[in-house]
Amino acid sequence: MKSSNLLKPYLALFIEALSVSTSAILVKWAHAPAPVIAFYRLFFTVLFMTPFFVKYVRELKTISKRDWIFSIISGILLAFHFILWFESLNYTSVTSSVVLVTLQPLFAFIGGYVFFKEKLTAGAFFSALLAIVGSAIISWGDFQVSGNALFGDMLALLACVMITGYWMFGQELRKRLSLMTYTYIVYGISSLTLFLYVLAFRISLFTYRKIDWACFILLAIVPTLLGHSLMNWSVKWVSAATVSMSILFEPVGAAILAYFLLGELIQPSQWIGGIFILTGIGIYLWGENRKGSLPVQKSS
Repeated sequence: MKSSNLLKPYLALFIEALSVSTSAILVKWAHAPAPVIAFYRLFFTVLFMTPFFVKYVRELKTISKRDWIFSIISGILLAFHFILWFESLNYTSVTSSVVLVTLQPLFAFIGGYVFFKEKLTAGAFFSALLAIVGSAIISWGDFQVSGNALFGDMLALLACVMITGYWMFGQELRKRLSLMTYTYIVYGISSLTLFLYVLAFRISLFTYRKIDWACFILLAIVPTLLGHSLMNWSVKWVSAATVSMSILFEPVGAAILAYFLLGELIQPSQWIGGIFILTGIGIYLWGENRKGSLPVQKSS
C-alpha cells in the first residue's frame, strides 16, 4: 500500500475514536430519561441501516434456533448496558463513567477465566490488578465528592458487565453471521427491549425538545454508524490489535470534550485512576495481540 493510502486507515481510526467519544457528551446534552435516549439511539440506527440490510434478508433463513437465542440475549444485554451507562452519567462525571466502562476487555478476560476456564497469564493478572486499583482510586475520589457520584460509578461498572456479556455472545454469533446481519438483528432486538421497558415504566416517548431529538439522531449517526463503520473498515487495512487499542482513546477524547463542552474539570483521582486503568488495559491488549487472540469490538 502506498504511504498516502497507508495513512487513510489511521486517519479513519482517529475519526472513529473522536466519533465514539461524543456518546457521553450527547447523552449529557439530551434532557431525557436514560431508557428513552437508549431506545432512540438504537431505533434510529436500525432505521438508517434498513435500506442497506435488504440484500442480506436471505441470510435470516440460515440462522439456527441457537443463534436466535444468542441474538436475543445479546440484544437484551446491550439494551441494559445503555440504560445503566446513560443513567450513570446523571450521577457521575463523563470522565469517571467512560473510563470505568472502558474496562470491557478486562471484564471479558475475567468472564473467560470464570466461565470458560481460559488460561490466566501473569500479564493478564497484572493488568486486572492495575485496573482494580485504578477503579478504586476513581471511586474513592468520587465518594469524597458525593455519594451520588459513587452510585454513578457503580452503574458504570454494571454497564461494563452487561456489555461484556454482549461481547461474549456476540463473538460466538459473528463466527456464523455477516457483520450487517448480526448488527441489524441485535440492534433490532435491543430496540424492542428498550421500547417494552419504556412502555412498562410508562415513560413518555414524545415530549422532548428539538435539541433532544437532535441528540437522539446524532447518537445513531456519529458514534454508532460513523464510528463503528470506520472501525470495521479500518480492520481491513491495519491489524485487529491496532483497531482494538483505539478503545484507549475514547475516555481521553470524552474527557477533553467534556472539559470544553460541559465545563467538567478532571479531578486528581480521575487522572491517577484513569492512568492505572488505561495502562492495565493497554498491557492486556498488547499481550492479547502477541497471542493473536485480540477481538475487535466496541460499544459506545
